[in-house]
Amino acid sequence: MFDYTDKHVIITGGAAGIGFGIAKCFHDAGAKISIGDFRPDALDAALAQLSPERSYGYTVDVRDEKQIDTFFHSAEQEFGPVDIVVANAGVIPSVSVVNMTVEDWDRVMDTNARGTFLTCRAGARSMLANSNQGKIITIASIAADAARVDASHYCASKAAIVQFTKSLALEMAKHQINVNIIKPGYVEVESDVSPLSEEYKEVTRKGIPLGRPGQPEDIGNMALFLASDYAEHITGESFVVAGGASAGRANLPPAQP
Repeated sequence: MFDYTDKHVIITGGAAGIGFGIAKCFHDAGAKISIGDFRPDALDAALAQLSPERSYGYTVDVRDEKQIDTFFHSAEQEFGPVDIVVANAGVIPSVSVVNMTVEDWDRVMDTNARGTFLTCRAGARSMLANSNQGKIITIASIAADAARVDASHYCASKAAIVQFTKSLALEMAKHQINVNIIKPGYVEVESDVSPLSEEYKEVTRKGIPLGRPGQPEDIGNMALFLASDYAEHITGESFVVAGGASAGRANLPPAQP
């Protein structure tokens, strides 16, 4: 359905989980993929699953301005100007507010919010410099709208991503650059960066009306749509991919006996 042949896609946090699911979807649709990730081993493993002539990896910390700019420059030397940017890199640790250190807060906000800003800025600058009517996609979460215990920094960072993306969309509209947000619900991935407890997984699954956790390709498929010509008149919008979990409290029993 989607053909991204000759399109260059840059994805942060793309070596595993949701990020790799997005990368794989674009790769399978013919795109040239540049993955930025701070985990060299995971990056090597991801690239081993993609066509070597259409994939490129770069070790990058999205919190670092110079590293992000160097990553974009290096990727564009490899595959030419970027057409599609997906700011996906993020962390999801768990700690209560009263036990949270400033370092805990800063790590999440710097990775999730600052990293998204730096990635989108680099992408927007490149698209403007090359007169490229590209697409920018950020990855937020349904946690941007529904707070969660022991995740105040994560929820705040994802809410920040939403408002930042909307503002960027307004600025880029006159250049015909579309900027949109995907809000995943619970996506079933194995993560060595932000592992989830079995109890959390079990309770979360019960709240998904469609009866299964999301998979990385579910998010990838939404990214394919938002980067396509079918989404030309969509910008500054949020798209929830959560199996119905944001519609209401599916795990409650009927109110009447």
